[in-house]
Amino acid sequence: MSLWALGIDLGGTSIKAAVVGEDTGLLSSTNVPTAKGSGPGGIVRQLSTIVADLYRSALVTLDPADFAGVGLGAPGAVDPEKGLLSYPPNLPGWSVYPLRDELQQAVRRELLFDVPVSIDNDANAAAYGEAVYGAGRTFRDFLMVTLGTGVGGGIILNRKLYRGPQGTAGEIGFMIIDFEGPGLHAGIRGTIESMIGKTRIVELATRMIESSPTGSLAGRLCGNDYSRLSPRHLEQAAREGDEVALVLWERVGEILGVGLANVTALMDIRKFVIGGGISAVGHFIFDPALATLRQSTLPPMHDGLEIVPALLGNKAGMYGAAALCFG
Repeated sequence: MSLWALGIDLGGTSIKAAVVGEDTGLLSSTNVPTAKGSGPGGIVRQLSTIVADLYRSALVTLDPADFAGVGLGAPGAVDPEKGLLSYPPNLPGWSVYPLRDELQQAVRRELLFDVPVSIDNDANAAAYGEAVYGAGRTFRDFLMVTLGTGVGGGIILNRKLYRGPQGTAGEIGFMIIDFEGPGLHAGIRGTIESMIGKTRIVELATRMIESSPTGSLAGRLCGNDYSRLSPRHLEQAAREGDEVALVLWERVGEILGVGLANVTALMDIRKFVIGGGISAVGHFIFDPALATLRQSTLPPMHDGLEIVPALLGNKAGMYGAAALCFG
């Protein structure tokens, strides 16, 4: 018997969902824009439709008797035992919501039978995915950081997820780097996410391009319409040697490195797995992050410091969410 499950990564920009085999890994997947303006009820309906479609298509090749359930990684504070999602920062209109139970009921209406649903924080799910299937398989302890619409984190200690008593451990995006800085995230000043979340990166790049005497390739790639400027434009520009883009990504890496240094000082974690869409920029972020991490920690803390890219890329959350059903 080989179990299989559906793993869902609910993000502020998109919903990624996959059929995952416990032994065979990802079998099929889909990616759709998040209907975040529809509120909790609308997103639950969207999720239940995705689940039903994936489940029915999977039955062409998989045995329904081996179906282990649905795992969901969601942004914000998650209580896995109660199934509650609290105040997801990139989903407007949410407070404390019984996401697991509501999704179970919606899926039952779609499929006409009870489906086990497990939920966790999206970064926790990504960390678990990398621990089980990806770049963290050889690490006993590590911090997974996801760089995307927001900045998330998940902690693996002794090969197990560490959630904390209330389920909010690992939220590195809320770590304060500059308490007097101009950036705000969820009403908190100077957090990592307020400085290197997707929106802030684009805002910083726009200011840098506008103040550059020669402009930037990134600006030209978006037709100098900065409302269309994206991290992908900035990544391409950096790979082609654009100075503005190179300086931008170095700054992002430095900010990340300071955050990682705080984690090392506090918890003696020395392995870091970096994922999420923005991590595709690769060494343009990783190199300055590692240099800053070393500069910002004491010499006795340097042994074993390592920053590695997530092996599963944007699929880590789906892998980890599905693996919640196998544990």
